[in-house]
Amino acid sequence: MKTIIVCESESHGNTLRVAKAMAEVLNAPVVSAGEFDASRAGEYDLIGLGSGIYRGKHHKKIIELAESLPDSDRSIFIFSTSGKGDINQHKLLSSIISRKGYRNAGEFLCKGWDTDGLFKYMGGINRGLPNDTMLEQARDFAKTLRV
Repeated sequence: MKTIIVCESESHGNTLRVAKAMAEVLNAPVVSAGEFDASRAGEYDLIGLGSGIYRGKHHKKIIELAESLPDSDRSIFIFSTSGKGDINQHKLLSSIISRKGYRNAGEFLCKGWDTDGLFKYMGGINRGLPNDTMLEQARDFAKTLRV
């Protein structure tokens, strides 16, 4: 199964750590949205799209990448880290890939250290997350992915 993981991780590297944990299991490269050529999406059996959650949505570059993907019946999984830890924050990205014909192979979310907005004045929330247990959960999730 040819797999690639596309990840945008800015603030603290939370989501990149999750992406790398999944990549270990899936034997997949991790690239940024700018490094992935959407026109070549058909070369992959499985694509992971993930980022931190910024103001309730995935990173703008991940949303733009999803919008630029050609229609396909291939599989995509979605992942994220966020201060809130609400799976409903995946709705927009899930809707985009569904509209383009992709099968949603699964979704993974864990809390991450968040210093956005007012949280920065108090040192953030969820310091130390994702922790080793959460990274192991990410690996376990990756093991369940099937095309």
